[in-house]
Amino acid sequence: MREFEFEIEMKVRDYECDLQGVVNNSNYQHYMEHARHEFLETTGTSFSALHDQGIDVMVARIDISYKHPLRGSDRFVVKVAYEREGVKLIFFEDIYKLPEQTLCARGRIEAICLQNGKLTRGELFDTIFIDKVKKKQE
Repeated sequence: MREFEFEIEMKVRDYECDLQGVVNNSNYQHYMEHARHEFLETTGTSFSALHDQGIDVMVARIDISYKHPLRGSDRFVVKVAYEREGVKLIFFEDIYKLPEQTLCARGRIEAICLQNGKLTRGELFDTIFIDKVKKKQE
């Protein structure tokens, strides 16, 4: 079982549901993106602050497996883990319905880093997550 570094609780808003009364599949990607942004803020930076420095962390690929639907007003938690893979930072994000902890979606998101428009080797990821990387190596 994966060890998650971060989690955030959220609630489904009615307008995120489709005609069947379940969360539209595209909204799971929004939930995961919000969780990554909040996770990054725990490191003391943000995507906008990085952009102002000429650094853009961008999604290169997303794979989401849908397991169980969320419905209007459901409470859920998005859990985030990550690992380095070459130039990429891979985020593993699971969404669980509360309070049952039912797995609703599982995501694998590949992120790359551009500096002044050029692909880097991902050194920024090591800098941002240095405390967490050290913990993983111990």
